Amino acid sequence: MNYIETKNAPPAIGPYSQAVVTGGLLYASGQIPIVPSAGDIAEGGITVQTDQACRNVGEILKAAGLSFEKVVKTTCFLADIKDFAAFNEVYEKPLGTITQNYVEKKQVVLTKVPQIR
Repeated sequence: MNYIETKNAPPAIGPYSQAVVTGGLLYASGQIPIVPSAGDIAEGGITVQTDQACRNVGEILKAAGLSFEKVVKTTCFLADIKDFAAFNEVYEKPLGTITQNYVEKKQVVLTKVPQIR
């Protein structure tokens, strides 16, 4: 097992690492939109925060010698379903066209889910 750590992404807060490589696969811990240099959550709404979270993931991939082209699965958590379209618009930029053909993406909304009647 090879543990991945970079100062260019937020440090793990707890008993886990930013990522680990085992069996030829990289398993990365979840990333939130913390600006590593400041230690604060990026301000400016869902698009700025999505961009920062993607940058953090990109830095972890880079530290492991990888890039977004090698990503095969992501799980994304949103606080509000209304942010779905804006999130996707930013999210697909670093992943490019591979999101349509290769990446399994799960999106989970944690709060403010509209009621179905």
